[in-house]
Amino acid sequence: MAKPSLLIITHLFAAGAGFIVAPREEPLESEVKHEGFFHVDTKRVLAAAVESLRTENSLVVYAYKGFAAVSVEKDGFLLLDGRQDLLVPASVTYMVPLSGLTADNLTIDYDRNTLTVRVPNLIMSDVAFEPEGARILNAGIITFSEEQVQAFTRQNYASARRAFIKQAQGSELIRLAEQQASKNIERYLEAVLRAGGPPDIQVLIRFEA
Repeated sequence: MAKPSLLIITHLFAAGAGFIVAPREEPLESEVKHEGFFHVDTKRVLAAAVESLRTENSLVVYAYKGFAAVSVEKDGFLLLDGRQDLLVPASVTYMVPLSGLTADNLTIDYDRNTLTVRVPNLIMSDVAFEPEGARILNAGIITFSEEQVQAFTRQNYASARRAFIKQAQGSELIRLAEQQASKNIERYLEAVLRAGGPPDIQVLIRFEA
């Protein structure tokens, strides 16, 4: 009978902003309207910025990399038992899905001089294993069977994926990924405002509940 035991050994690192290119959608109204001397319609400037963001589809904001250490055992008849230990590097990336972003996600408060942006919740990529860096230890008479060894390996990788996903969904990692996402989007919008709108508006990022 299988007796899996799981241990995750991880470390993490912040990744710079990256983009996954997707086909363009129907554009928002984004023509900048000038109203008077050096006065720009901020909403239209931001509409153009939102269009630029959402056509990129997904903004990569954070990466988590470490090792999954798992094992599986099988009790056989008499001495025909077996065990396999697997230690494999793995990683995931966190992304903000921007394809659904519209001007409705922006709220400008001119009295408080703030721009609030409601950002879609983070999504996570599938686990990327690095099998070339994996270490596999087989033990027991039953593992002399190549078929049994392969069965153990498949079971261990399935266990490693589940365990790594659970670890990657930890509250501290999500907090760090959201923090990095906020910084990336804030910097982008602040640069847009400096170039074509009021430069002193404070940008606030809020993730959807």
